[in-house]
Amino acid sequence: MSFVAQWDPKALWGHFDTLLTIPRGSKEEQRIREYVLSVASRQGLEVQVDATGNVVVRKPASPGREGAAITVLQSHLDMVNEKNADVEHDFSRDPIQPRLEGEYLTAQGTTLGADNGIGVAAMLAILEDRTLVHGPLELLFTVDEETGLTGARGLDGSMLRGRRLLNLDSEEEGTVTVGCAGGADTEIFLPLETLPAPSRAQAYQVQLSGLHGGHSGLDIHLQRGNAIQLLARMLHSVRPGTPGYMAAFEGGNKHNAIPREARATVVIPEGQAAEFLRHMDNEFARVWEEYRRVEPDMRLEVSEGPPPPKIWSTDSAWTVFRLLVALPHGVAAMSHDIAGLVETSSNLAVVRTEGETLRVLTSSRSAVASALEWIRSKIRAVALLAGARVEEHEGYPGWKPDVDSPLLKLFQEVHRRVTGTEARVVAVHAGLECGIIGEKVPGMDMISFGPQIEFPHSPRERVKVASVERFYRLLTALLEEMATR
Repeated sequence: MSFVAQWDPKALWGHFDTLLTIPRGSKEEQRIREYVLSVASRQGLEVQVDATGNVVVRKPASPGREGAAITVLQSHLDMVNEKNADVEHDFSRDPIQPRLEGEYLTAQGTTLGADNGIGVAAMLAILEDRTLVHGPLELLFTVDEETGLTGARGLDGSMLRGRRLLNLDSEEEGTVTVGCAGGADTEIFLPLETLPAPSRAQAYQVQLSGLHGGHSGLDIHLQRGNAIQLLARMLHSVRPGTPGYMAAFEGGNKHNAIPREARATVVIPEGQAAEFLRHMDNEFARVWEEYRRVEPDMRLEVSEGPPPPKIWSTDSAWTVFRLLVALPHGVAAMSHDIAGLVETSSNLAVVRTEGETLRVLTSSRSAVASALEWIRSKIRAVALLAGARVEEHEGYPGWKPDVDSPLLKLFQEVHRRVTGTEARVVAVHAGLECGIIGEKVPGMDMISFGPQIEFPHSPRERVKVASVERFYRLLTALLEEMATR
C-alpha cells in the first residue's frame, strides 16, 4: 500500500493503488484481467469473457430497482507504457512509483496509468459497494484500447444487454463527451541502399530530446514539436556540402503519442567532425528559437559511438530526409460545426531502421470519413513519390454526436444538481471506444466523462486528486437517478 490508498473515496483509491503494482501495458492485460475477475468472484457476480479478452461483469439491481433499464459502465484495462530516457523502469514487473505534486498525483519518470486506471478503479469500487442504490449493471472492461482500440474491435456485442452506456475514459472535469474522431494508421516501408562504412571515420549519435510529446489527438492542436520531423529537418538542412554519412534513424514509440525523442547515427570522415557539429549547433539554435515557448526543455546531444558496418548511400539519405520532412504532421483542418474542435490531423509517430529498410508509422484522425481518406491519400502519395511501399491499416469509426440524447439530458440534470454548474458538451479529436461499441451494439445511447487528467501518454501524466472524488460522487449520483428510469 502507498499513500494513495488513504484518500477518499477509499474504495476507488485503494483499487487504483493496487493497479499501480500490476503490469497492464497494451496486449499485456492478463494480470489486470485476473484482478478484475477476482474482485467479481469475491462478490459472487456473474462474469463473461469474450475471445478477445474483454470482460463483462453483471451486478444485479438493488432491491426494488429491478425494473430499471440496464446501464453499461465501460473502461479499458490497458495503459500506455512511456518513460523518460534516463529512467530505469521495467513495465513488465516494476510498480509505478506515485508522487504527489501539489494538487496532482503523478509518477516518477513514467506514465501514471490514470488513463484509464481511474475509470477501472471506479468500476471496481461500484462492484463492491453494497450501499449504492442502482439498477441492473453491466460493467465492461475492454483490452488493448491504446494501440488501436482492438479490444473494442473484437468485442462480442451479444454480451451486452443494456442500451445506455457510461464511458469513463474522458479527461476533462466539467465536460461530457458526445462524439469523437475516427482514425487509421499507415505504415511506410522505404528500401535503403547501403554501402560499407569508410575505414577511417568516427560515428556519432545525434539525439533530440526533452520535448513534451503528448496525445496525438487531444494535444495535436497545441503545436508542440515532433522530434522525428525536427531532427530530420536539421539533418536535411546541414547536408549540403557537409561531410558525413547516415547509418540509422529512430524516433517515437507509439502511434498515438507525439514523438518526444529521436536519434540518428552519423558517420563522419576522420578530422571533419568539427564542421558537422558546428552546422548541427546552428540548425538547432534556429529550431529552438521557433519552439522555445512550447518546448523550452528541448535539447540536442551529440555523443561518440562505435562505427557501424554499413552506411546509407547519399541518395538514400536524401530520400529519407525528404520523406520525413514532407509527410503531413499536425492539424490539417478545423471543424466548421464545433468551434475550436480539430476536425482532421495526422501524427508522424514512429520511425525505425530495420536492416536495409526504413519503417515509418503515421496515425491519422478525422471526424469526417472523407477527410480521413484524404489525409491518408496525401501520406500515400508522398510515400510513393519516395519509392516506398505503403500498407494502410483498417481504421475505426467515429462517434456522431447526438445532442438530443436522453442520457445526455439526464446527465446534465444530475451534473447541475451535484456540482452546481453546467456541464460543457464536447466532442473530442481522439478515438474513443464508444464509436466502435455503438457500431457493435446498435441503438446504444452513450456519453463519456471523467476526472481531470492531464498530459496522458507521457511521463508528465497527472490526475487532479480532488477531481477524482467529485467524479465518483457524480457517477454514483447518476447511477442512483438512472435506477428510477
